[in-house]
Amino acid sequence: MSLSYDYDVVITGSGPGGYVAAIRAAQLKLKTALIEKDKIGGVCLNIGCIPSKSIIHQAEIFRNRLKLVSMGVKIDDSGFNYETVFNASRKSADTLSKGVSYLLKKNGVEVITGTGRLVSDHEVIIDKERKVSGRAVIVATGSRPRQIEGFEFDGKRILSSDNALMLKELPRKVLILGSGAIGVEFAHILNSFGVEVHLVEMMERILPVEDSEITAVLKRSFTKRGINIYTSTKALSHKQSENSVDVTLQNSAGEQTVISVDKVLVVTGRVPNTENIGLEELGVETEKGFVKVGDWGQTNVKSVYAIGDIVNTPLLAHVASKEGEIAVEHIAGQPPARSRIDLTKIPGAVYCEPQVASFGLTEEQAAAEGVSFNKAMFPYRGAGKAVAAEDAEGMAKIMTDPSTKEILGVHMVGACATELIHEFLLAASSELLPADIASMIHAHPTLSEVVMEAARAAEGRAIHF
Repeated sequence: MSLSYDYDVVITGSGPGGYVAAIRAAQLKLKTALIEKDKIGGVCLNIGCIPSKSIIHQAEIFRNRLKLVSMGVKIDDSGFNYETVFNASRKSADTLSKGVSYLLKKNGVEVITGTGRLVSDHEVIIDKERKVSGRAVIVATGSRPRQIEGFEFDGKRILSSDNALMLKELPRKVLILGSGAIGVEFAHILNSFGVEVHLVEMMERILPVEDSEITAVLKRSFTKRGINIYTSTKALSHKQSENSVDVTLQNSAGEQTVISVDKVLVVTGRVPNTENIGLEELGVETEKGFVKVGDWGQTNVKSVYAIGDIVNTPLLAHVASKEGEIAVEHIAGQPPARSRIDLTKIPGAVYCEPQVASFGLTEEQAAAEGVSFNKAMFPYRGAGKAVAAEDAEGMAKIMTDPSTKEILGVHMVGACATELIHEFLLAASSELLPADIASMIHAHPTLSEVVMEAARAAEGRAIHF
């Protein structure tokens, strides 16, 4: 390290991008400072991925009580208190945040509390008081929920995802604007706890970025559960009273309807936190709020890097983490084994029930881009374990190149899909073919046989379907 800098690397933001970058930097013997204005772990650990998955876990336990009833067990759930669910989610978040703090300390990362702002290509000022310098600076300031006109968050009736995760009492009725991953997960949670759910989506289907055959399965399942779904529908306005919110909806035919609920949850995307952190003054190039970066996360200002939700790649925690590793390894002068993330090899995961997972091209994308493909599907009901465990709803869909047999994309809906997708992803990343998966012995009975049989189906030789 040059003696003219306080650190080799200064990182602003301790979410999954920032803290992973800090630990990796320390492993590479770089003197590292991590600046965080709030709790270590950022949105993901504190008001995002982790607490939401804790609540989802408990929602599924609560919903599965009905299976005990089918066995003749009498259950009195009148004493159910949602605040216990909230408390468990906070415990999970706090435990992991403390765990990350320990890892940072163990690796010798200096954590500085405060809000950082770039004042030069090597300097960050913290709360207008302390200035630190680094040979390189990584900006990892994350994102926040997007607001839409007419439905601005008030934290009481009109909620963001942050607000929803901090509820200690459930509403009786809720209307969710937006059916992306966050909207679908909240629909699953709230319905599981007995809340009347209205899920509204402007596009033609829920989870609009996912494959249409997969989302059709999820829509059927949600509808069967009593979740009210409105696609090709937009919210025009709302009117609040003392005890309710009346939301006016309009469908593609111009027909309007009014839905009366206790709360409205707005989950129509996220906005990068790139304002007022010194980027503009420094001349760092942005586009629609996102920082423009090169292959290793470097901006047009040589010593400044950007990773995570402020970069125009998928706003996912695991993407931020990998971008953090790539940036730090480039700063450390490591051989360029990796550069820009391959967007076709990023797993997507939606933790509803049934789960949805995917990577690569959807059928719609392939058709739009003129990419030739073959497709094969295998239903969960063809796997003995799925039937035995009463988890037979769902399927795996695999898309391949007609000539090379290369895997172009995989899309799953069903039990444990967010775990099973990685066998397909490992194969695609390692340039293996469906035949390689199909020929590998999978334990019986397991849900992994869905993967094996889908690969066999791609080869035209599925056994159990």
